[in-house]
Amino acid sequence: MAQEPLIVCDNLVKIYKIADLETVALQGLDLAVGDGELLSVVGPSGSGKSTLMNILGGLTRPSAGRVWVDGQDLLKMSDAALNEYRRSKVGFVWQQSARNLIHYLSAQENVELPMTLAGQGSEQKQQRAQELLEIVGLGDRRHHRLAEISGGEQQRVAIAVSLANDPSLLLADEPTGEVDSSTALVIYETFQRLTRDYGLTTVIVSHDPGIAHHVNRVVVIRDGKTATETVRQSRLSGNGVNGAGEVDGDEHDDEEVFEELVVLDSAGRLQVPKEYLERFGIKGRVRLEMTDDGILILPGPQAAHADAADRLATELVPEAGSQDERRARVVSYLRTTGRRAHRAFGGLRQLASGLGERASQALAGRRRSKDEGEQ
Repeated sequence: MAQEPLIVCDNLVKIYKIADLETVALQGLDLAVGDGELLSVVGPSGSGKSTLMNILGGLTRPSAGRVWVDGQDLLKMSDAALNEYRRSKVGFVWQQSARNLIHYLSAQENVELPMTLAGQGSEQKQQRAQELLEIVGLGDRRHHRLAEISGGEQQRVAIAVSLANDPSLLLADEPTGEVDSSTALVIYETFQRLTRDYGLTTVIVSHDPGIAHHVNRVVVIRDGKTATETVRQSRLSGNGVNGAGEVDGDEHDDEEVFEELVVLDSAGRLQVPKEYLERFGIKGRVRLEMTDDGILILPGPQAAHADAADRLATELVPEAGSQDERRARVVSYLRTTGRRAHRAFGGLRQLASGLGERASQALAGRRRSKDEGEQ
């Protein structure tokens, strides 16, 4: 039986506008996350990871597209309903401890605080806070203030705080970004235990290149769209498997296998890895051919305007990472320039109108003076 998704993003678009400058953070992103799945979202800076996190957490609304979490359409929610969603359905763990915790409170008091705001009774919240700190391995440190525990322990307290109101979704933004590798391993093991034992759905945004070893699936975002997925699987290896693929005896080991898949979105778009395109000189337009095994992509003739656009993109924004990023910035630049030119033209038109009116008034005055002189 297929696992029902807790999160569904369909053609998600987010555009930020600052003054006359528009930045497209998400460009038709599709994503499904299963109930009880431990997922990581990775990608270069500016790819849209944090924007996706903020949308899933109800901190910002998408510009277009659809997003459901636990059966709720976030785009259609009122402000009051979105506040309730953030309070009861989502837990947040941020990279900086200052965003997660209040430093003059003890670990126990920090975990109790969200329950106090939710109106829970004193005995209930104390018992719940103690249970959560036991779950993250800090039951014996619950009365310590934050200055008395390590950075990794503070992050585990933050995980307990995020679970205080029993959410169905946990969002973690770079939770291991400020700790060493051994502490990061403890934090990952905490997420794994929560997923396995309590059915929590967890989405982790990370730059950690080794995170695929700690989650069920890794989704890579490039240019505001899902590009690839890496799925972690286990298979038998070693002397325990005979030539027929059957288990031979009791001695066998589980070997982790990682399979990377390119994502085909709902509009039929996919992002071919850059190294593949460069190797075969593929850019701009391509030819598609159907074969017995699938679809073959071949280089196609390039239009003159496409090459010109690429040259312009490189000249205007040479520091941008990919060609798509350069083109997006060029479009934004041209839009901004067009608006400025339109305003400038409007100003010139008003100036010309004013000068014309003054000239007419001056001519009329001269005519009156001439008429009065003749009389």
